[in-house]
Amino acid sequence: MAEPQRPSDLEDEATVSSAAPADPEAASTENPYGLQEELQREIEQAIDDSRLEEVDRLASGLHSADMADLLERLHPDDRQTVVEVIRPALQSDAQFLTYLNPDIREDVVEQLDPEELARALTGLDSDDAFTVIEELDEDVREAVLNAMPTIARRWIEEGLNYPEYSAGRLMQREFIAVPMFWTVGKTIDFLRTAEDLPDEFYDVFVIDPRYRPTGDIKISKILRSKRSVRLADLVEEEIRSVPAAMDQEEVAFLFRQYDLTSAAVVDADGRLIGVVTVDDVVDVIDEEAEDDLFKMGGVREGDLYHDVMETSRARFAWLGVNLVTAVVASSVIAMFEGTIQQIVALAVLMPIVASMGGNAGTQTLTVAVRAIAMKELSGHNARRVMWKEVLVGSINGVLFAVIAGAVAALWFQDILLGLVIGSAMIVTLIIAGLSGTIIPLALDRFKVDPAVASGVFLTTVTDVVGFFAFLGLAAWVLL
Repeated sequence: MAEPQRPSDLEDEATVSSAAPADPEAASTENPYGLQEELQREIEQAIDDSRLEEVDRLASGLHSADMADLLERLHPDDRQTVVEVIRPALQSDAQFLTYLNPDIREDVVEQLDPEELARALTGLDSDDAFTVIEELDEDVREAVLNAMPTIARRWIEEGLNYPEYSAGRLMQREFIAVPMFWTVGKTIDFLRTAEDLPDEFYDVFVIDPRYRPTGDIKISKILRSKRSVRLADLVEEEIRSVPAAMDQEEVAFLFRQYDLTSAAVVDADGRLIGVVTVDDVVDVIDEEAEDDLFKMGGVREGDLYHDVMETSRARFAWLGVNLVTAVVASSVIAMFEGTIQQIVALAVLMPIVASMGGNAGTQTLTVAVRAIAMKELSGHNARRVMWKEVLVGSINGVLFAVIAGAVAALWFQDILLGLVIGSAMIVTLIIAGLSGTIIPLALDRFKVDPAVASGVFLTTVTDVVGFFAFLGLAAWVLL
């Protein structure tokens, strides 16, 4: 047990603590996070006034992530100026390159010579250097690799051989691996004296003579143990190793499922070749969520930074698909053109049915797509989930049928019209709930990303069913 501290031992700590603001909101105001707009304006003004030394002074104190934000927000000409100003410091701190949007990173890299970029990337961890190099044009990449040290170049080239978005491309090559027979004391001495350790690490991996991981030990566990304790007595019995070819989404699921901070990456022979850390997995989770969001909206990453024509071309194809589905829904309306001409109120009420169906389906679809991504929804529980959504659609359908039916009956003084829209509402919401589950499950079964096309199919189904149910019932009951 640690010896209790005497009051005199706590004086310095008490002095520091008393200086902290008592109000948490005041503390957050005085110490804001992220790039401040005021600082950005000061840098832009300094650029306009050609005060480049002032630009260097203001930018030099920024965190790498804030530097990346600054470069992304600036006008391309101002961005080029800032890169030229900070260029001499790149050799000691090129971390901001890893935070940049890929499109902006490409512009920044174009300002640097291959040899200059190679020296800058050599100072980064292998996974960060790989993030930058894998997106370079092939000829530029080759020139940069030729200018890098042999070991770093070999690591990058081996990583490029792994599938895109796999653990092999995500992993960091710097890690700590020690034999099982070592003691805590020997391990700590090694960590203190070795010169080529990673900048940050969370676990020590224990390996057998064939370099296969047999377990891992948290650094905190090593520090709390006596020097004479053998690593074999501390090692975790179950090591969550990751095959190098595993998709990064599977890796992210593994980290979420088992609360990992790092995981060993092994090759086809089970040999330890790298480590994936939680900071990289956070980026993967963010990227995958962002990618799904972009796909559902029919846009792509970096759309904010593309020019008008490029953005227009990229969005045209998706809008074309939506036009086709809209024509399909309109063809259903055309089938009841005569009915609508005789009862004008139907044209007024049609959007209500379609809108309610679309929104109800989107609610179910959002839950289903997320559940599939999180492996919470599969063929084993699909039937139960579908029946639940049918029941939810039925309950909401009945409730909104009463509301919509009453409004329509009072509005147009026609009880039968109220019954028609109420009945159509029930049918539409039931089908919306069912479709919102079946469509993403079917796409996932056919190896199609449910986030990509589910929305288009769902909108078409809910519109067609809603219009057909409403107009069909109107033609049958009112005419």
